Amino acid sequence: MAALLTIKNFCDEYNVSRSTAYRLRDSGDLPHVHIGRATRIRREDAERWYQSLNVDAAND
Repeated sequence: MAALLTIKNFCDEYNVSRSTAYRLRDSGDLPHVHIGRATRIRREDAERWYQSLNVDAAND
């Protein structure tokens, strides 16, 4: 089973604000799942998002 992060866990681990996390979620840049009314982010998706930031920065 995949490890799931809450929005708060995601914000703490990746040092982003809550509004940024929700913006990423709503724009589709950060895949997520809903469990009832709760939003969860698969750790693999969070890592993939983070790695995409590093790739973009290296191309500058």
